Amino acid sequence: MILCDKTIKEKIKSGEISIEPFSEEFVQPASYDLHLDKNILAFNTEKHSLIDVRNQVEDLMIKYEIDEETGYTLKPGEFILANVSEITGVDDRHVGRLEGKSSLARLGLIIHATAGFQDPGNKLRLTLEIANLSPLPIKIYAGMKIAQIAFEQIDDHCERPYGSAGLNSKYKGDMTVSASKMWKNFSK
Repeated sequence: MILCDKTIKEKIKSGEISIEPFSEEFVQPASYDLHLDKNILAFNTEKHSLIDVRNQVEDLMIKYEIDEETGYTLKPGEFILANVSEITGVDDRHVGRLEGKSSLARLGLIIHATAGFQDPGNKLRLTLEIANLSPLPIKIYAGMKIAQIAFEQIDDHCERPYGSAGLNSKYKGDMTVSASKMWKNFSK
């Protein structure tokens, strides 16, 4: 069951879920608004023409910093990784679901390709997989509302929260945007 605004605030107070920093002004009827962090990663297309998921490539992506004034212009068809500025956490009885903002989607800005799920037991800055599906460039800014998170309570405490031994939890506690670690699935 998705948590409503009242329950989100109650769960924040009890520590079952966390949002840092937290402000009631960003609580929506059944979600919480999240903001774009200044750090992004963009593909290094000048040095690479192929992605091989089995191999780690140190310079596959280039880190950029954006701010509220200069912004970052996302070209049509461009894909970047970014973080939200808030740190969100869920205990072993809750999950978070990252969702887009309707106003941005109507411009062609997509904030996650597929990885919009926060597993029980993880606390991190969620990663955004941002793509411009519009035929026009879109300028984005650090600090802008970029996404929302909805929380759900699962039917029981999970036996192995994210990060437990044997789970291959590659992104536990991430605080800054990082490139794919898919290659680790092949290193065994």
